[in-house]
Amino acid sequence: MTDRALELAERALGAAPPGETLAKVDFERSLLLRFARSRPTQATAVDDVTVTLAVVCDGRVGTSSTNAVDDESLARVAQAARAAAEAAARSAGPGEYPGFPAGGVPRGHDGFDAETARLDPAVGGAQLEAAFAACAERGVEAHGTWSAGDLRTAVASSSGTSAIDRVTDAFMKVTGIAPSGRSGYVERTAVALRDLDGRSIAELAAGKAAFEGEPARLEPGEYPVVLEADAVGDLVGWVGVLAANGLAFAEGRSAFCDHIGRRVAAARINLSDSPRYTHTLPRAFDAEGVAKAPLPLIQDGVAHRVVHDTRSAAVVGGEAQSTGHAIVPGGDDFGPVPTNLVLTGGGAADEAELCKPIERGVYVTRLWYTNPVRPKETLITGVTRDGTFLIEDGVVTRPLVDMRLTDSALGLLDRCEELGARPRLVSEGEFYGRRFANGVVVPPMRVSRMRFTG
Repeated sequence: MTDRALELAERALGAAPPGETLAKVDFERSLLLRFARSRPTQATAVDDVTVTLAVVCDGRVGTSSTNAVDDESLARVAQAARAAAEAAARSAGPGEYPGFPAGGVPRGHDGFDAETARLDPAVGGAQLEAAFAACAERGVEAHGTWSAGDLRTAVASSSGTSAIDRVTDAFMKVTGIAPSGRSGYVERTAVALRDLDGRSIAELAAGKAAFEGEPARLEPGEYPVVLEADAVGDLVGWVGVLAANGLAFAEGRSAFCDHIGRRVAAARINLSDSPRYTHTLPRAFDAEGVAKAPLPLIQDGVAHRVVHDTRSAAVVGGEAQSTGHAIVPGGDDFGPVPTNLVLTGGGAADEAELCKPIERGVYVTRLWYTNPVRPKETLITGVTRDGTFLIEDGVVTRPLVDMRLTDSALGLLDRCEELGARPRLVSEGEFYGRRFANGVVVPPMRVSRMRFTG
């Protein structure tokens, strides 16, 4: 099927009229099982192919997609892409896009697992049963999803690019909800289904939901915090979007503007985009077929690089080149973003050790509904959710009412006091539309203060 994807991409390329053209093919097979109140509620299977053709005309890129793979349909979608590029060039004038790049030679990775690619629904059913049993033992209801996917991607272009890749992903999240209404959340993401254990995931989630004691309420203010990996992943993800975006940097919207080579975080912060890191969901190339490679973004707290696709590199000019971060052929209007972020771990054994120095503070499982307030400052707002606790004299003592934070993501990294020793892959797992499973590899973190506004 992988060879078939490349064969289809090359056939689509051949159906296009002469000129600069790129064909991208995605074969997706995936399963999704949803559950609520410890009962299955939905089962969805996807087996689909999407062919996208992109055409360049006077520096403007037009794209069109189809699910039909006969020659007539491929010719029509190629004509539609060319018409879109020509219309853009007529209405807006010549653009900055220099043409599709030669992709280079992608390196291999360990992102495919043959057993996971079988997509056996019985495996998911067994995981759900284990989760339901674990939650029932604590008198807690299980809510969440289990999902697995197998994605084959091929890119062929008139510039000579010819690349194929195949990846699998596995995801499970459990939100345990106690009769009191309190909730606890745990998720696990991996390349292979064998790395998911529904029972242990549910036991951890149920333990948070059933934590004894009436929830305390803290007044708004600044408190020291311990953030589990899911909360850290949310913050680091916003740094990638708001600071490391090459188009935002070129247009003066990035938090790294005027800060490359300057300290933007604590010296213990080392953040990179590492597409072949052991614990990430690896990729061989981007949507334009450009080979991916490790890229340091923050080194020892100092801003080092931003990521580029072909379009953002052209806008920056000079010697800037694509770093393999195109989200769509021709570049997304928002710009490129890193999709394999890795934050290096520190010296703390676990979250309990991170809590020890805190006399009175907040333990945060995850952040929810975070949104930027002032993007260039990485100022975001959101709320804690599904497991917020009070830390007293170095230990977690009781639940807390969820709190709203309004703080800078980079500012929080700058106030990092210590990191856990074992980073793990975290993801929201909401792979809507064409599946592109991605996550962030991060450790838990202690921060000297986080600003809570309500």
